[in-house]
Order: sequence, then C-alpha cells, then structure tokens
Amino acid sequence: MAKFKKIIVAGPLVVECVYPAPNPRDSVGVRAGKKEMSSEAQRRMNLKYAYQKLELLIASNFGIRDLYVTLTYDDAHLPRNRAESRKIMQAFWKRLRKARKEKDQELRYLYVTEHKHGDGRWHHHALINATGEDYDLIRQMWGQGGVEFKQLRIDRDKNFETLARYFCKEQRDKVGLRLWSGSRNLRKPERECFRVPNDTPLSVPESASLTFEDTGDVTTAYGHYRYIKYLAAGWETTIGPRPKAKRRRRRKQP
Repeated sequence: MAKFKKIIVAGPLVVECVYPAPNPRDSVGVRAGKKEMSSEAQRRMNLKYAYQKLELLIASNFGIRDLYVTLTYDDAHLPRNRAESRKIMQAFWKRLRKARKEKDQELRYLYVTEHKHGDGRWHHHALINATGEDYDLIRQMWGQGGVEFKQLRIDRDKNFETLARYFCKEQRDKVGLRLWSGSRNLRKPERECFRVPNDTPLSVPESASLTFEDTGDVTTAYGHYRYIKYLAAGWETTIGPRPKAKRRRRRKQP
C-alpha cells in the first residue's frame, strides 16, 4: 500500500500533504473512501482561491526586510479610471527599474490597484524588494502624491496569507481580470508530487520557525490524510533572496 506526497516550496514557506493512493485491489467502498480523502487533499494543494496563489508568490519573493508601500494620488494626478492608473504604474515601474539598473540592482515588485473602499480614490499597494536605500528614491520616482512605507509582519496573526487576503479584498471590475500584477522576474514556487510508503510520517520539522494552524489531520477507515504548513528555519534573518527550504529525502519503496 502506498500514499501520495505533495510538496510546495515558496521561499521559506513550505506546504506538505500526504494522502492515500488508490489500489486496484481495494473494494468499491474503500476506493470511494480513498478517493474522497484524495480529492480533499488535492483541493488543499491545488490553490483554488486567488489569495492562496498570491500567498505563495509573495513568500517566494518578499520578506520582512523588503518594502510594503502604499502609493496614493493628489488631486492634480488622480486617474479617472483603472486604465489610466495602470499606465501611471507602468511608467513608475519603468522609472524605478532604470534607476535600479544604473546601480546594478534588481527590481522585483508585485502590486494591486484599489478604489472601492474608503473615500473611493484610486491607490496602489505594492511589495518591492529592498536595496537599503529606497525611501527617497521611490518618493522621487512616484511623484503623483503620497507614499507610505510599512514593515512586513510575519507571525501567527499577520503573515503571507493575511497579506495575500488583504491584497485580494476587492472584487474584479470585470470577470477574468487578475487582481494583482507583478514584474516578470518574480520567482515561482516549486512543486513536487511522488509516491511514498504507506507508513511515511508527515510532521513539522523541529527546526521550523513557525507552524500555521491551518492544517489537516484526518484518519478514517480508508486511510490517513495529513496537511501541514510552516516556515523553514532562519528565514527571518535573511536579507534579499532567501535560501530555499531543504526538502526531505525521499524514502525508497521496499
């Protein structure tokens, strides 16, 4: 008997899941039970919701040393619609990329455009990789209104998931319109799926910095399904690109 194991590594954020694999010798009832558990596990790992995909993208690219910036408009520069605000942002990123390039510095960013809450004015929330000398440069490159800087917070109450949910809080103006935009050089999370022996344990490493409560541990007559999410050790002290979380070695099947 065997199980499937799926792993997603997004910077320091690791998501793992082990669930029953079908067996041709199982009875109809057992196959149905395993299929139900397998479907639930895969739903957790398939990232059905936009915020789940964004959570992994944020974790793959940004940490507490990077910049969380809110860009607002004064009356003289306030855009009339989303199309205008998009052009303004494209020009801003072009200016900032050029300034970074002159200093041989990389620019990675991710942002959302909002206007449906508060006083209804267009504004942007952005994540930008830090270089250590960014505040004055970003204010200079923006030039459309206000710039507010905040520090990213990663703990049980505020973390990659809560930030992703906040970025996705406004519905799309049109069906199919993506909620966020980002630079082309954003790192993508890594995914892996393979078979493991039925007795393969799944537990959070003792060295993990933070374990999230959004986990699953279900045992039925048809098998055992387990889902965990945690931060690898050492992520909070890293500036810039963080080392990938170490994957556990696969156990060879007998």
